[in-house]
Amino acid sequence: MKLLRIVGLAAVVGLSGCDLEGLDLDGGGGGGAGGTFTRGFVFVRGENSGRNLFAVDDAGDPNSPLQLTTQGNAYYPTVSRNGRLVAFVFRSGSTSELRTVPTTGTGQPSTVFSSTSTACTGCSNFRFPTFNPSGGTLVFTLDQGGYAKLARVNADGSSFQLLTTGSPYVYGAASYYPDGQYVLASAGYTTSQLNFLVKVGVATGSTDVISSSLGNTAQVVVSRPAVSPDGTRVAFDGRTSGGTQIFVAPLGQTLGSVTQLTSHPGEYGVEDTWPSWRGNTELTFLSNSGSANNIYRISIASSGAGTLVVPIAQEPSYGG
Repeated sequence: MKLLRIVGLAAVVGLSGCDLEGLDLDGGGGGGAGGTFTRGFVFVRGENSGRNLFAVDDAGDPNSPLQLTTQGNAYYPTVSRNGRLVAFVFRSGSTSELRTVPTTGTGQPSTVFSSTSTACTGCSNFRFPTFNPSGGTLVFTLDQGGYAKLARVNADGSSFQLLTTGSPYVYGAASYYPDGQYVLASAGYTTSQLNFLVKVGVATGSTDVISSSLGNTAQVVVSRPAVSPDGTRVAFDGRTSGGTQIFVAPLGQTLGSVTQLTSHPGEYGVEDTWPSWRGNTELTFLSNSGSANNIYRISIASSGAGTLVVPIAQEPSYGG
């Protein structure tokens, strides 16, 4: 059996439903309750109406996360690059709202944009918000007229704009390029077959297909593509015949050779999803390996199951 390595404050005890046998626990991650958040993870815990947001900073204890919301019904959090603000989707019945909340754990959520707004008639099912590099704008996915589209809105709720109304594709999640002028989004002809990567202009809605194939192994993007901070690579979670794994590829005018990073020999059907960059050479992701959802990290120069960073999480995002 592989020994459990516990570093600093990262002693994992009393976490129901989290099987840590055979895992290395990374000493990074953390942000104890009441602590400050500079850079780290935001994620969801709880099911159904109990879904609330939590934050853990790289410098603290991953077993004592800072709770950011108490109203529940939170989905798809993303943290701004300055680490000060989290955007997420709040759902109440058929209504979706984009909301923001400070990472201090002391502020109340503010509504940015609602599906009931007259600025977007017939809009519903908000998901996958992402901040631009300056933190002043959000791009997100919504449904309108039977199509999944990309939209943008300023973080103060102004200047809402549908981006992809004339595109022949439906869209999943998007990730900003470093220049803030474009996003890279998963796309396809149906929402169950998002096997394209498309570069979309945030100001104009222009579309440029980067790839209509995800390599020889990955079939579709499951949650999101993620552009590296320097813009040279993209990571995504790709569905395969044996589950979902994390892949990485050089990113230019076209998609370079795709490499599979994660694997779980002897464990079938593992779902490795929600990739985020932790710098330009390391990825973080969610995995249900061992029958529990935990956050892991892995170097893009290696492969395997990764190293445990934060236990018990859903829909994680790294930033700051």
